[in-house]
Amino acid sequence: MFDWRDYGNGIVAFDAGYVRPILAAIHLVIENGRAAFIDTGSNDALPNALAALDRVGLGVSAVDYVILTHIHLDHAGGAGSLMRAVPNAKLVVHPRGARHMAEPSRLVAGVTAVYGAEYVQRVYGEILPVPTERIVEAVDGLVIDLNGRQLRCLDTPGHARHHICIVDTKANGIFTGDMFGLSYREPDVDGRQFIFPTTTPTQFEPEEMRASIRRLLALQPEAMYLTHYGQVLDVQRQGTELLRHLDRLVAIALTQRHAGETRHARIKQVMTDYLLSEIRHHGCRLPDEQLLAIWATDLELNAQGLGVWLDGLKD
Repeated sequence: MFDWRDYGNGIVAFDAGYVRPILAAIHLVIENGRAAFIDTGSNDALPNALAALDRVGLGVSAVDYVILTHIHLDHAGGAGSLMRAVPNAKLVVHPRGARHMAEPSRLVAGVTAVYGAEYVQRVYGEILPVPTERIVEAVDGLVIDLNGRQLRCLDTPGHARHHICIVDTKANGIFTGDMFGLSYREPDVDGRQFIFPTTTPTQFEPEEMRASIRRLLALQPEAMYLTHYGQVLDVQRQGTELLRHLDRLVAIALTQRHAGETRHARIKQVMTDYLLSEIRHHGCRLPDEQLLAIWATDLELNAQGLGVWLDGLKD
């Protein structure tokens, strides 16, 4: 059995089966027999998605929407496969991402440039296109009606220019993709959750991210639902922590701006030391080796994204 979290409000989070357990969640929203998936994981997630429908007593014909927070492949790589399996559904995606879902070759090429062809093929497989007539462009403020349950799409750049968040008015929650950072469950201490930004390449922009986070916080949600991983409570405090960590990561990058060939390694090392220190202050006592295994990919990608951002700054 894969990880399964029913929050009792028509929202379920379950493990996408991406890379390692409880790394990436898919959220399933259910309203009076109709359903929407939010994010899809990779192609490997399809069996879990179909099993999730079965577990809640629904068939594939009950899915009205597949909504992507953004088109990074850990969130959207399985969209084409899932759309083929749910024939009645529309795919909802940011206007900047729509063309890449219809014709994913440039998207795959961009990911291949970062990860390498072998990794992309092994982890993501073939990225299937979605017919354009099944794609809905999620302009800012678009309201999706899921059998009377309103899901409002917000344009939230900062992590990526093709990023949206989805406000669930009935649950007073927001599906945040990567905009509200990462909150893995392993460092939880007595129900308290730890949160950290994601600054992955190539469209990280700190001012845009700050503005998007503040926009979400201004809505006063009861909970955030993160792809990495699941429900986050105590939202205002977590938002304050997230902004504090974001400011620190930007400061770390700026201090290494002119470090030359050692810049990436130095940013990554200082950020790693900072992360471990903050997790220890949070009260987590897991061994460093375990924590570094959990955060290894994020630390590498965060450092890459900060480097790309630095390269775009004007002297």
